[in-house]
Amino acid sequence: MLKYSTLKLFPCIALAFLLTVFSVRGKVLAYESSESEGKITDKTLVVWSSPSILSQRGGSALTINDITIDRFDGIVFAELNPKVWMPGSNNHSRTHQEQQGWEKETADPNEFVQIAIVYEGKEVTVYRNSEQYASYTMSGEPYTFTDNNTAILMGPRHIGIDDYFKGRIKDARIYDKPLNKATIASMKPGKSTDIKPWAWWDFSNTGTYEKTGRFNSVQLLGGAKVKDGALVLLGDGAKMFATIENDSFVPIPSNWSKEDPMVPEPVVRSSRLLREKLLSDPYRPGYHFCPPEGNGMPGDANGCFFANGRYHLMYLYERPGVGFSWGHISSLDLVHWRHHPDSIGPGNGDVGCFSGGGFVDDNGVAYLSYWMLWGAKGIGIAKSDDRHYSNWEKLKSNPVIQSTEWGITEKTKNSGDKIIYGSADPSNIWKKDGKYYMVTGNLLVLKKYGLKPDSPEDMKGDRVYLFESEDLKDWKYKGIFYERNPEWTYDDEDNMCPSFLPLPSSPVGGKPSGKYLLLFISHNKGCQYYIGDYDKKNDQFIPTNHGRMTWVDNDYFAPEALIDDQGRQIMWAWLKDNPEDEYKRKGWSGVYGLPRSLWVSDDGTLRMRPVKELQKLRYNEKKWSNISLSSGKTKKLKGVVGDSCELEIVFNNITSDQIGVKVRKSPNGEEETLLYYDRNKKELVFDPTESGIDGWLNIERAPLELKRDEKLKLRVFVDKSVIEIYANDRQAICRRVYPGRSDSLGVELFSKGGKAKIESVKAWEMMPSNPY
Repeated sequence: MLKYSTLKLFPCIALAFLLTVFSVRGKVLAYESSESEGKITDKTLVVWSSPSILSQRGGSALTINDITIDRFDGIVFAELNPKVWMPGSNNHSRTHQEQQGWEKETADPNEFVQIAIVYEGKEVTVYRNSEQYASYTMSGEPYTFTDNNTAILMGPRHIGIDDYFKGRIKDARIYDKPLNKATIASMKPGKSTDIKPWAWWDFSNTGTYEKTGRFNSVQLLGGAKVKDGALVLLGDGAKMFATIENDSFVPIPSNWSKEDPMVPEPVVRSSRLLREKLLSDPYRPGYHFCPPEGNGMPGDANGCFFANGRYHLMYLYERPGVGFSWGHISSLDLVHWRHHPDSIGPGNGDVGCFSGGGFVDDNGVAYLSYWMLWGAKGIGIAKSDDRHYSNWEKLKSNPVIQSTEWGITEKTKNSGDKIIYGSADPSNIWKKDGKYYMVTGNLLVLKKYGLKPDSPEDMKGDRVYLFESEDLKDWKYKGIFYERNPEWTYDDEDNMCPSFLPLPSSPVGGKPSGKYLLLFISHNKGCQYYIGDYDKKNDQFIPTNHGRMTWVDNDYFAPEALIDDQGRQIMWAWLKDNPEDEYKRKGWSGVYGLPRSLWVSDDGTLRMRPVKELQKLRYNEKKWSNISLSSGKTKKLKGVVGDSCELEIVFNNITSDQIGVKVRKSPNGEEETLLYYDRNKKELVFDPTESGIDGWLNIERAPLELKRDEKLKLRVFVDKSVIEIYANDRQAICRRVYPGRSDSLGVELFSKGGKAKIESVKAWEMMPSNPY
């Protein structure tokens, strides 16, 4: 059972990590790393390659290379004899040099041949298209490669050489054991086997992504590219270079720097390699915000505010070697973001800075309220008074609200009576009649997860606690801010990451409606909200409406909101569906949903839509109109960029049971994500059952009832691994998907259980706004 002392990442997501651990994930990556870790001696190299010219000499289709010393083994073409495949090695120490009887290659430039080399002790066997090509006993000793010092090359024979393989590679694998002829014969490019590879590139389906996750840094250099399902290496200098980046990572040897004469120092070279790595990631969004690098787990949105014409947003992440910190970005248009130095992090009694809010006082000084979980426990505040809010200072009086336990404060009155309240996840601060106010979250600790301490019985259920201050340093407890309605939330739900702000009555802002919105999460159910009245005389919030933004799980998580100069309330949320070991494999993790404009309608319910500024990313518009679909039929939207687009679809005369759109669809439907309206169940549905190779894959259903003769207006955003659907400004679902195929790019309208009429469709390609 997990113990409290073993858990070191509990901000707003105190239970989210555990819920993820104990939840059932639908599918996993095609392969996890082999059980063998650290070293590889006996092995099998397999590649499907097509030489572009048979007269070339000395390049390699697949090489495993020690970075620290000139040691390598590889599938080399025609180094010693023309048109002959051979096992390459340093100084030919593991290569048989008498190759006169070995068969010469005859494949034409469009023909892929399978070459496999098996190393078992000192015995080496070469296969071509699963037939034995050569066999010998090496004169030297087998070489052992270790994870920390190993690179994989395609193109050059080894590091520092000028001979390059010219041609195409469809699939390349390394196994940490010798394979027999039957196993090699059973292999097909792009198809898995029962034996797990030690490294595997399937260029036809997943591009440069290494499918075991072992080689988490992959670079294409010298004009190398992936095209038509293959790695293309057509010129001198064209190569793929892959390494395992971790704390013991050894950089590229200096004898290879001649190809990059302008690199002045390793940090500059590393920065460029990082950008190239992130740009090649098929799942990294282009216009949904994600951290520039680092481990956004947890990845809560925090401390946002509008000041001096800019939107400011903080994001929680774990900074290597430092601890949990708040990254800081700002924007003029909610689309393009500038990166600031981190606003707050460990130090001055804090072991880490966890979730909280942002506030700008009348004099322009900005304040961040945050949770101090370890060390000096409680609520902390930091302030900044420079124009762009790049420099922050923690108050010396921190913690301004002390915790006696883990997110819980227990005090004794003079009468001897005890007061118990939550002191976790502070909200934004607000000002009323010259005084400052904020609420703190109630961390509900579930006994079934074995965490200590348990919340007192009178803290069960969602609630927040109100505090008042005259100077932002001394805070007085005022009481419980609202009374929970058990018809709206369950007993096992808490209230964390609260945001309390006035609601406008229009998506464009304007005057406040008089209603207030309390955004929050429960750890087990995700993002939700209350709409209600703020009784300022008695300092009480009176909820009149409750709603959720996630239903089947807690994927849409950790909301944060601000009021801008137009009077709009704008929110962000963290998408919690991070693949396992994403940061370790990719060098980053964490994605936010699009900024949503929130307002209240005349009937007292919440309305939502993406902010209008996103429209500036649209280009290459395409249109369709007056489409009719019979039951079970589809309409392919040709020319739509299927991994980076926005769709606007208007359905009318709705009589079919299900109408909607399929996105990220492969040509034959092996992969697809279904987005549709279920007329009978009155639900907006996001079905990722066949979306891909990873992720939670849970069918999300959001309540949505159309009025009589009401048209269905869908807005859909596709951004690599992120898909969002909005319906009639009344409902929205946002989740992540992980297609395993590079051709899962189709977009199709569909109807099931009746005819459908589509009044209009618009589609735009979306310009990436993330720097990389």
